[in-house]
Amino acid sequence: MLVLIFTTIITAFAHAADREKLLTDPGVFATFAAFRLDEDWSKLDKGTRAAAVSAAKEALQRHSADAAIDTVLLRGLSDHADVLLRVHAMELQTNQQIILDLLASPLGRHLTPVYVFNGLTKKANYAPAFPDEIKTALKATPEAGPKRYAIVIPIRKDAAWWLLDKDARTAMMKEHTEASLPYLKTVKRKLYHSTGLDDFDFITYFETSSLADFQSLVLGLQQVKENQHNRRFGSPTLLGTIQSIDETLEALAAGQ
Repeated sequence: MLVLIFTTIITAFAHAADREKLLTDPGVFATFAAFRLDEDWSKLDKGTRAAAVSAAKEALQRHSADAAIDTVLLRGLSDHADVLLRVHAMELQTNQQIILDLLASPLGRHLTPVYVFNGLTKKANYAPAFPDEIKTALKATPEAGPKRYAIVIPIRKDAAWWLLDKDARTAMMKEHTEASLPYLKTVKRKLYHSTGLDDFDFITYFETSSLADFQSLVLGLQQVKENQHNRRFGSPTLLGTIQSIDETLEALAAGQ
């Protein structure tokens, strides 16, 4: 099932250099946490909601020195949840504390956790063994400018995948990569390893301004042999548009 979401990237919550490092380096823990607002939230007066949202923002900003935090507004487009956090830090405990601090805030008292995904960024496992032409293609520069849409897809592999030797998995991932090459400039992808940290094996995060290209990418990946080992793909799949943190918080404060 597709869950439509509005995504917000918070550039002010972490120092630019630290944020860039957290979003690109291996060995970084990421948590995706989705929450549902209770019915009492909409019954609060506008001033009380605005104060609660402001306090929640302050709670998140307290972690700006050691985490990169993205917020997501789900309300109005999903019957599963209203708000999602995407948090990156060097320690998973930091992500946990950020969520606990949010839940302890006036806004957090109206939030119920719905989904929590955890993953770790790593160096590419298979790319070093790819032919030079594929390695060169993988260095293609994405189209300039911010992307309009964000998509999150968790994946779980079957047992047979992990029983394959590395050469067999590399061959399948080479085919997987070749299918994705036409979309490298229009679809940005980030992979998180979740085995042992979550019920999934991977969390995949995408940004694009062309959902048509993204759909074509997914359809292409469903035709490669590696896809036969996907025991679970999505469920949930999170899809949304990227907006500013102020727009997201204003929507919450307005009770929208």
